Amino acid sequence: MIRRNLLALLTLLFPLFVFASLAQASSPLDRLPVQEGGRIKPYDTFAREHLALIYGKQSFEEKPATEIVMTWILQPKAWEEKQFFEIRHHLVKRGLKLEETRMHFSPQEILSSDRLSVVMRDLQAKRETKEKLDPYFQAIQRLENQLFTFREIASGRMLRILPPKEGETWIALNEMPQPFQDKFMEITKEFVGTLNPEGDTSAARAALKTHVDEFIALVQAENPALFPSMTKVDTEVSYNRVHPFRYAYTSYLLALVAMGFFWMFKKPGFVTATWVFSVIGLLLHIYGFGVRTYLTDRAPVTNMYETVVWVSLGTVVFAMIIEWIYRWRFIITAGAAVGAFCLILADMAPAVLDASIQPLEPVLRSNFWLTTHVLTITISYAAFFLAFALGDYGLYLFLRDEKRFQDRIRGITLALYRAIQIGIAFLAPGIILGGIWADYSWGRFWGWDPKETWALIALLGYLAVLHGRLAGLLRNFGMCAAAILTFSLVIMAWYGVNYVLGAGLHSYGFGAGGVEYVAGFVALHILYVVFVGVVRRDSIRS
Repeated sequence: MIRRNLLALLTLLFPLFVFASLAQASSPLDRLPVQEGGRIKPYDTFAREHLALIYGKQSFEEKPATEIVMTWILQPKAWEEKQFFEIRHHLVKRGLKLEETRMHFSPQEILSSDRLSVVMRDLQAKRETKEKLDPYFQAIQRLENQLFTFREIASGRMLRILPPKEGETWIALNEMPQPFQDKFMEITKEFVGTLNPEGDTSAARAALKTHVDEFIALVQAENPALFPSMTKVDTEVSYNRVHPFRYAYTSYLLALVAMGFFWMFKKPGFVTATWVFSVIGLLLHIYGFGVRTYLTDRAPVTNMYETVVWVSLGTVVFAMIIEWIYRWRFIITAGAAVGAFCLILADMAPAVLDASIQPLEPVLRSNFWLTTHVLTITISYAAFFLAFALGDYGLYLFLRDEKRFQDRIRGITLALYRAIQIGIAFLAPGIILGGIWADYSWGRFWGWDPKETWALIALLGYLAVLHGRLAGLLRNFGMCAAAILTFSLVIMAWYGVNYVLGAGLHSYGFGAGGVEYVAGFVALHILYVVFVGVVRRDSIRS
């Protein structure tokens, strides 16, 4: 009875804890619409994205991005000696004669370097010759973007908050007509009043909210057709503040802890707790994905961040379905592990996995094909990811005691076999649908583009694994090892083509960064397979 009450309490408290953040006080400035990057976004998103670009985080000295970015505009000179420019690459720091032990530098330190113009000229030369940028020049390019962004925001040229009467490009803060400048001046006066760290700022916050609402009504009247839905703007502000994916991976981690307790104490109540936390995590995961779909008006699977979120969602769903059928307990554990790993990665690596919402590239502007092809082909990665995680766990049991855990190993092998079947059932039609879309977009069905080629190689690799199993060539150990090794083909099709090769017609998905970590991840798993294989061979011989 006590255990049931505890689980019921956890089930009730966790969602309340999550959505309690909705009630947290936010700046009235958050919902001010801004045009940037081909779409209208709330000032909250604008500030978070640019502070993350320059500083690497969405807050600075425990102050929110909306406050920090506004002070860049109001007092740019006060920031000249603040160390908030993030530079991680040690060769860039060495090239600019900066301290290699530090990660953050002030604008004055960077701009006063006599080497800055030299490295920027080198970058420009690389661009003119159209050479592929290596990690060093990618870091230089990021520094260039950081300096440009800070200068443009501080001057008011990047903050476009007034829709024009004609055309579609919004008017920047420094170019607004005088009546709008005067109205915005009232906002800044009240904003300064809210910065008092010791006094009561409630009156200033109320006045700021009034002036922001009046300003929004004023600029909306200029061109209502260009103005966004304030419901969507408010939804995006709430999405930024709640950060559902962070709570989702927290819930998945709690599911893993609960299953760990089950393995230690053999109490069935912990299995129930694992299901409870997994379902809560999945609901938050779906909520975040759904809100992003509403904000983008499309399936949010057009960049690496979005596919990581989508693939991990699919992995958890597949794990729950297979777990519900077989009740082996380790399948849901593998799903929660993949869900937590992917969402933590998406949260902790903003420089590689850009979470910002971008407008669709022209070639992708077909919701039908985007939904049918991209969702289908990436959901196959989810099933293969589950097989990979199960293979990892299977080899761990081989390492511990093959005879003692033979029943569990047999169950794992069957589960990963089913996962591979599911993956192929999605990947094969996904490739065919991609060919049809390519015929519509590029005028040819198949062109041996790197993305197409590696998707086909991944499909053939998994078909070979299934064939090996049916022909009796791959037994339990072989299936676990193959599930791990074959996933390298998926990594190449998913990440490698966009971030390593950077070639082909799928250029809308290209990115940079993380190569050393992904290569290390693959290499460690290959070594893991070889190590377990050698240990097992020696064990059998002895």
